[in-house]
Amino acid sequence: MAEFVVKLADERGRILEQTHAAATADELRARFTQNGYYVYSVKTKGGKIPGLRANKKTKLETFLVFNQQFLTLIRAGIPILSAIELLSKRQKNPTFQAQLADVAVRVRTGESFSQAFGAQNAFPVIYVTTLMAGEKSGNLEEVLARYLSFQKITLTFTKKLKASLVYPVLLVVLVAALFLFLIGFVVPRFAQLYDQIGSKLPAITLIMLAMGNAIQKYFLFAIPVVALIAWLFVRWTQTDRGGNLIDKIRVGLPVFGEIWLKYQVALFARTLSTLLQGGLPLVPSLETAAKSMGSRSVSRAVLTSVTSVREGRGLSRSLEETKIFPELSVEMIEVGESTGALPGMLNSVAEFYEEDVQTALTAALSLIEPAILIVMGVVVVTILISLYLPIFSLSSGSGVGGS
Repeated sequence: MAEFVVKLADERGRILEQTHAAATADELRARFTQNGYYVYSVKTKGGKIPGLRANKKTKLETFLVFNQQFLTLIRAGIPILSAIELLSKRQKNPTFQAQLADVAVRVRTGESFSQAFGAQNAFPVIYVTTLMAGEKSGNLEEVLARYLSFQKITLTFTKKLKASLVYPVLLVVLVAALFLFLIGFVVPRFAQLYDQIGSKLPAITLIMLAMGNAIQKYFLFAIPVVALIAWLFVRWTQTDRGGNLIDKIRVGLPVFGEIWLKYQVALFARTLSTLLQGGLPLVPSLETAAKSMGSRSVSRAVLTSVTSVREGRGLSRSLEETKIFPELSVEMIEVGESTGALPGMLNSVAEFYEEDVQTALTAALSLIEPAILIVMGVVVVTILISLYLPIFSLSSGSGVGGS
């Protein structure tokens, strides 16, 4: 979708100039004309506001606040269209404001609420599908409330995981900074000293001095090269081949691969439970849940199970055949199917694996932190020994000569 600047007049004759997203200028012109506006012009937006794109993802926190306010308004009896227009005017984020304004225009011209949000290509698939289920069941308020509850739990869990990674990441950054400081600043000072002495240096000292000189000479050139390599790597991971390989490596990692898989299983279970509770049938719920996964392996496994479910097989049996889902999760889902309480059991699966992930990650990080400190100590000691070894050699040689 592209962004257009629309100049129009309303029923009172006021001249307005607004920015809206649409597939084509003709589509946008027709949309406003059908709604009773007189359209002067529709032009492609030239001077973009920094970061403003119709399909730019909105921060989850901002999106949750909007939905909480939206739910409060419709519960108070305010019509959906009026609620969207009111909240759109209050948004400080220009991108999100433009998206909501476009949603309001689409709803006013006859599109459904879910279709209007889906046309933005900027909101989670599960959200659009949830809205669709709420519209079909006539219970939009309850469906929105469940979605909010789901996202709040997911957001809280994600924040806990990120918080537990802060200290290890900080340690890694400090180790890298210390290494660069010693190699790039301290080592060259010793190189000048040893040039004046002119004595034969040990191999480890020569290696360290060569590294120091190389970093001093090429550091500024290395920064753009590293940045380019990083950018190319990120672009490569966004391709199917690169994404599949990275996901395969990530799942195959010792300890952390299992933690990542359990996290994805928890996300899948909670997503599927939310969709089923919203009134969506099992197959569409599975397809939506598959699109919401961060792991391509889990996503493919869920999509594979959809075929078996369509053929009449049970969900637990279908997931078991993919060889991806842990045995315990399959057994719990099977119990939920047999008792007719699948959504509730899926929530239990999510809670179990979320707690398991938190515990396992805490235990793993408690081992990594001292390992990083040990590596830091070894690096510092190695550099210091390599720098002071020639001085020790000279001191011992002077002692022997004097005696």
